[in-house]
Amino acid sequence: MIERIFTRSPADGAPHEHREVELRAGAGIVGDRYFDKHEEPGQNLTLIEAEEIERFIAAHGRPQDLSITGRNLVTRGVRLNELVGREFMVGAVRLRGVELCEPCLGLGQALAEDGLTPAAVVKFFVHRAGLRADVLSSGSIAVGAALGGAA
Repeated sequence: MIERIFTRSPADGAPHEHREVELRAGAGIVGDRYFDKHEEPGQNLTLIEAEEIERFIAAHGRPQDLSITGRNLVTRGVRLNELVGREFMVGAVRLRGVELCEPCLGLGQALAEDGLTPAAVVKFFVHRAGLRADVLSSGSIAVGAALGGAA
């Protein structure tokens, strides 16, 4: 299930939470900073498991904030790593899992604090930082949408 939806502004990268977003095939989320960008594989859309963010928050005494990783869709009850190389549905939109969205130094720096280095953040999220996906069909995704198996 989709628990939360976030985009970041193309102008300044500021996060925005949405109840529903419009996706375009081959381009991603309308209004997101990566909309219609093609510099990296699976750049259309990123997903992450709420459970992994919550593990990080609990392990490091952080406030409850599911937007901290900068991923677009926060899921619950789905093992995203299993979707690499597979087509799947989110609501009525068809996606393809391209590759794991491994943590980068930028994520490490954003979440680092006293006693927690950027490298430690990256190490924590290796193989847990989500999934990069291509958008294969256009449509809307809303909070509460089901995430289904192979399309």
